[in-house]
Amino acid sequence: MSSHREAPEISKDPVADSTDVYAFVSPDKPDTVTLIANYVPLEDPAGGPNFFEFGDDVRYRIHVDNDGDGLSNVIYEFQFTTQITNPNTFLYNTGPIASLDDANWNRKQFYSVTKIVRNKDKELSRTTLGKNLTCPPCNIGPRSTPSYANLAAAAIHPIGKGGQVFAGQRLDAFWVDLGSIFDLGALRPVQSLHLIPLPNAAGRNSLQNFNCHTLAVQVPIADLTRNGKKPTDPMDSAAVIGVWTSAARQKAAVRNDDGDHQSGPFVQVSRLGNPLFNEVIVPMAKKDRWNRMLPSSDSQFAKYVAQPELAKLLPVLYPGVFPNLAAYTKDRADLLAILLTGIPGGIIPGFQNFTGKTQADELRLNVAIPPASNPNSLGILGGDLAGFPNGRRVTDNIVSVELRAVAGATIPLVDSSFTPDAAAGILDDGSSAPPTLNPFVFPYLNTPTAGFDVQPLGASA
Repeated sequence: MSSHREAPEISKDPVADSTDVYAFVSPDKPDTVTLIANYVPLEDPAGGPNFFEFGDDVRYRIHVDNDGDGLSNVIYEFQFTTQITNPNTFLYNTGPIASLDDANWNRKQFYSVTKIVRNKDKELSRTTLGKNLTCPPCNIGPRSTPSYANLAAAAIHPIGKGGQVFAGQRLDAFWVDLGSIFDLGALRPVQSLHLIPLPNAAGRNSLQNFNCHTLAVQVPIADLTRNGKKPTDPMDSAAVIGVWTSAARQKAAVRNDDGDHQSGPFVQVSRLGNPLFNEVIVPMAKKDRWNRMLPSSDSQFAKYVAQPELAKLLPVLYPGVFPNLAAYTKDRADLLAILLTGIPGGIIPGFQNFTGKTQADELRLNVAIPPASNPNSLGILGGDLAGFPNGRRVTDNIVSVELRAVAGATIPLVDSSFTPDAAAGILDDGSSAPPTLNPFVFPYLNTPTAGFDVQPLGASA
């Protein structure tokens, strides 16, 4: 979930599969915005000797739309190169890795990061912000990576004027009870009310201890806004940016005895803006097509937002629990705003993240809203204007927020005649955030689980 295995074709291509996107005003540097895109879902930390990495043949991009047309105005582009130190060993490392240039590390990755500025989707400039930047190794264990935190810290590189970048393995910050939710929509804490009941139980974080590969950039707010300034008024339309990530491969690939060869223009194979959009809203037969399209074309998917399948399933799966939701037949103007246009001013006091009439799946962030001193994981639903769906922080409880929204908790924002069912305000899958999550230090996601430390599936901790 979020978007770890959201579409049939991209689930077969994990190095190009984005799992999560985050965009928030940096809590420790409030003059900057941090953009994070995670790739390579469900990394088994013990997956040696060929540990996980970015794809040298994949073009990764983080996009920013600052004028509301569903097209990118600012792009941060990443491209990777892998180098083998010793071609005569099968090992990832031949001894402890003490530094990023250690000869014991046999498979190093380097990357370039380029800033692309566009106007109305016309490329104006390309600026190389960094090249031959080093990634850290994967976290293998106490013998191979004895000081992993130091290796990761050394892989944070300065870029531009006051920016920084990181690309490498991190602990997956998303949490969800995948095993229960995809077993016919069961939520363990209330599964006694399910159509096929079982005794209530505590939720389980199915992603606990799994890693991912993270692209993170932190840049001055003024680098991203349409007027090149740092807005201070949350009601200023120039204060809102839309964010998504994409991955592309070259159009042609030829497999020969001496290896694979790619040629031709790059073609987008995946994208991600709002969490769970493709996963839960787009029908199975259209998921792969959605991944290939630009956000500016998303109006054709609006009907699935207006009448979401999950909202119809909840009253069926939980008989008698959602009578008001079952009786509501209007298009979901609340979800259309949250996911496709942003929330206009006048609905939530002191807040808006409206980007205009163009319907596009983007993570919309109002950069004039300062970081919360006491963040609430339910974001705006919890009274915290700095949280989802105002951008997304690594500590935001996306599953609970989106379950409650789909169940009708946000309908009264646009339709005062509707009374949400009591269950809509308390829905939760019962899973818990990673206990070591540290949201206050760039790149904000924690040290990945070491392969040596991971427990096999089903083993007791």
